[in-house]
Amino acid sequence: MNTVLGPVPAEELGVVSVHEALLSVVPGAEYAFDVTIDRAEIFETLAAKLRDFRAHGGGTIVDSTGMFHGRDVRLYEALSRATGVHIVASTGQGPEELLGGYFLTPQTNPPTPWPADKFADLFTKEVTEGMVVPRVERRGAAGLVATTATRTGMTATDESLFRGAARTALATGVAVSLRYGSDAVHDLDVVLDEKLPAGRVVVGGLDRADAVSAGAPLETVRRGAYAALDHVGTEGGEHITDAERAALVAELVRAGFGDRILLSAGATGVAKGHTGNDLPYSHVLTTFVPLLTARGLGDGDVRRILEENPRALLSVR
Repeated sequence: MNTVLGPVPAEELGVVSVHEALLSVVPGAEYAFDVTIDRAEIFETLAAKLRDFRAHGGGTIVDSTGMFHGRDVRLYEALSRATGVHIVASTGQGPEELLGGYFLTPQTNPPTPWPADKFADLFTKEVTEGMVVPRVERRGAAGLVATTATRTGMTATDESLFRGAARTALATGVAVSLRYGSDAVHDLDVVLDEKLPAGRVVVGGLDRADAVSAGAPLETVRRGAYAALDHVGTEGGEHITDAERAALVAELVRAGFGDRILLSAGATGVAKGHTGNDLPYSHVLTTFVPLLTARGLGDGDVRRILEENPRALLSVR
């Protein structure tokens, strides 16, 4: 599988957090008068959080934020070397409101979305030729295509993004990580319509209350995709509680889908221009795993969810 320091055998990944953010910058926030980007300070903050993750048994962090939300490949290379934590970076974009006009076709009136093949070409090059570092060169290969739909529902541009992501996955062998808009199963089906095997897709955000009430986690795994409960530690508001998450995991395991569950905290290491989710990357290991064992999950179940499932997803195939 592809890490920022090059290919790593899947069996060396250890415990994997599949939906996290390292440096998260709202596009354009770096130019704001009240935002400072102190690279040394950012490095030290992230290194401390990654060392804490490793000290609690973590092995690999997936930065699933895509291309334009602060991704800093050289920073991630240095962090991985300094902490011993494998880092998988992602290509991909979304939702439409964060794309900017460049990704619309302005020659038409009204402007139309980029076609899926143009997104696919953009993302595929980041896997096969390396991720773009602005004004410099390409660096290591992306290990995942991450894309997000508009919260109120998938737009035409979002659909192009999702189809482009699926085509990149088919062409390169990396997996697709999607965050749904208003209907998880609909958005998953758009990707599957491209003939991408369901086992190459993870649907994030399935611990949102609207997804759970609609039965989306079970429907997702029934289709063969991975269900990510990726806001572990975030309770109330639009998300279910950790106790409810643990019950949901136990229910899916009992239904025979223990090989399709992924967990993550959705933590933000350093946030600029927005309020990040300031949880430790180790939260799943320190706080949530005991809830799973209290629900009757054994060590083998936990190891499958934290190690074997993400390993299978992230393996290039």
